[in-house]
Amino acid sequence: MTESQVDEMAKMAGSYEALFSRRAMKYKSMGLKDKSLSEQDYKQLILEEYTFLKRPVIIVGDKIFVGNGKKEVEGAKAAL
Repeated sequence: MTESQVDEMAKMAGSYEALFSRRAMKYKSMGLKDKSLSEQDYKQLILEEYTFLKRPVIIVGDKIFVGNGKKEVEGAKAAL
């Protein structure tokens, strides 16, 4: 992913934090759960390590669906 792609996804999702996966194994191993992260931190971590991007990310037109929660999956299905 390029920085501009991540920026665009964050703009659509409302924040970089919305794109960030706390389930990534590195989240705990890097001690990030004990830190207060800024939007810039979330962006940098996603760009440095793809596993921090919550997946799946589905973009349909001007809508974005991030993650595999029931609401997101149903919304993506309806948009397709």
